Amino acid sequence: MNKAEADRALGEEFLDSVAGLLQQHPAGLSEHQLLRLLCDAGYLPFLGASPWEPHALFCAHFLLFHALYRLRDRSWEAQQAHLEIRPLNIRWQPYRGGQGGLARPDSLRDYYLDLFNLEQTSARDVDELLAAFWVRFQRRDQRAEALMELGLSDPVDDATIKRTYRQLAMRHHPDRGGDTARLQVINAAVRALLGNG
Repeated sequence: MNKAEADRALGEEFLDSVAGLLQQHPAGLSEHQLLRLLCDAGYLPFLGASPWEPHALFCAHFLLFHALYRLRDRSWEAQQAHLEIRPLNIRWQPYRGGQGGLARPDSLRDYYLDLFNLEQTSARDVDELLAAFWVRFQRRDQRAEALMELGLSDPVDDATIKRTYRQLAMRHHPDRGGDTARLQVINAAVRALLGNG
């Protein structure tokens, strides 16, 4: 993304286009749909063809959310509307007094309105964020599988996991006529969940 492309995405014409697209779709648009429509309208040319390169996608995401929070602030100040900002559904809502708007702390708003955060995020930073996400995602997936082996699901506490483990270990222990392979799977599941072993 070069400076001219960033400046265009920060300008009033871009804000008007985002607001207009959302007005044309009163049920709302996902972030992906809105980015596609903006690309079709000639904005965010640095994205190129899909699949989008991660750093370019981060920049487009940041610029879009910067615009969305600016639009929301303006609509609150004018008491005209409320802009609901969610990645899967971005849409205009009627303004209701007392929504709190600008009075409530909003760390996401603060992040996206500070252009320093965009300038300081390199392609390497984006790659590291994505790698960390996939590690966390894999851990959650492994936890779900381990819980399933014990016949449990989240939310569940360690005490329940230990109690269930003891019951299953007694039932499947070879000395009690159980299956060694099944007991090994149960032992592996509890080690994965409680981190001991």
